[in-house]
Amino acid sequence: MKNIIRLFCVISFFISSIVYADIKFWTTEVQPARMAKQEEMAKAFEAKTGIKVEVIPVEEKDLGTRATAAAAAGDLPDVIYHTLQYVLPWAEAGILDVDANNDVVKDLGKNTFAPGALNMAKKGSKIAAVPVDGWTQMVVYRKDLFENADLAPPTSYANIVAAVEKLSKQNGMFGFVAATKTDENFMSQVLEHVLLANGVNIVKKGGIKKQGKKLKEALEFYKVIAKASPPGELYWKQSRALYFAGKTPMIIWSPFIMDELAGLRDSAPPTINSDPTSPELASKTGFITNFSGPSNKKGAAWADVRYFGITADADTDEAKQFIMYSMDEGYASTLSIAPEGKFPVRRGNSSDPEAFTKAWSKLPVGVDRKAPLSDLYDPDVINNIVAGLDTANRWGVKEGELSRASKVINSQFINRITRLYIDDQIDVDEAVKMINDSLAKFK
Repeated sequence: MKNIIRLFCVISFFISSIVYADIKFWTTEVQPARMAKQEEMAKAFEAKTGIKVEVIPVEEKDLGTRATAAAAAGDLPDVIYHTLQYVLPWAEAGILDVDANNDVVKDLGKNTFAPGALNMAKKGSKIAAVPVDGWTQMVVYRKDLFENADLAPPTSYANIVAAVEKLSKQNGMFGFVAATKTDENFMSQVLEHVLLANGVNIVKKGGIKKQGKKLKEALEFYKVIAKASPPGELYWKQSRALYFAGKTPMIIWSPFIMDELAGLRDSAPPTINSDPTSPELASKTGFITNFSGPSNKKGAAWADVRYFGITADADTDEAKQFIMYSMDEGYASTLSIAPEGKFPVRRGNSSDPEAFTKAWSKLPVGVDRKAPLSDLYDPDVINNIVAGLDTANRWGVKEGELSRASKVINSQFINRITRLYIDDQIDVDEAVKMINDSLAKFK
């Protein structure tokens, strides 16, 4: 009997010593260094509020199935850090507490957020999830070569074509390095950006949108930049290497190139001169996030935006406090997890409209060496790349058809047909017809 009582006391002590979290937070930022930063933020939040946060890593590829299973079991975490693709589907499925997320955006101030990031999370008149950070695909170009040749920045199809014509073969240069490897997601992203720039949208609410003049113009433009590129199957690796070697004046890339351009990463050094740690190439580089085609003068930016979502099973008040902290007092820490790929979607607050943009620009980036972006790039460069989130767009978002658009993109037939046209195996009218015929299968 004594042994049973002793065992009961030990178990009771063990149970009483367990400290349960007040809220659970799922994050897809699972790399050890990023997890450590999030744990630090959770402790800082607990010290301020007394609310304990359990930071739970979830691989991005598993997030959809994990959330669906947790929702069915009534065991969702309080807050999930998630990608754009889940915002509207989870809102529709009741996984997200749309009212709670909309309240947070209102309390922080809708006018402090990048419009594009809010628009992509709209469900009716409400914002279904809280935008946290994002990045925009960019035309990366040699400002010095453009200025020397008296060329306008590559903000439009016309300006890019003019630069290609003038700079191709100059000092052995390729006028562009376009994505041409059809089974690479990189080509899908670049093509979507190019087509969005001319106002091409493949979906409408409830179905597929037939293509015509806008697509034809976009394909003709893409053929120009592809013909100015080296032969072969090209993707992000070749475009970066050729730009770093000074062999092309323009590529399309993500902002994750920014620290590498400045010689801060030994695994991807600039080779434009004999010093792989030199910031010379960064100083000569400009970035364009929003560019336009002839049928869409306002242009478009292709963006990947991440969100905080308060769930239907959340302790709503404590979850709101956690997000408010992470998006205000702790926002610089939130962005510091990976500053080169986490542009601030919330620019500032009521006391300083640019407070968070300024703070972000001073965060150190790099791998083998560290430096703040503001030491590497001029203020106009910083402001320009952040401004891309104002016009951020993706196929299917506004129409609530992101899932359908994603299936079209993932099938990669647009890549393959575009490549047939680039290689002169079909003409542009045949390419448009083939794309329309393939799109029709997704109705």
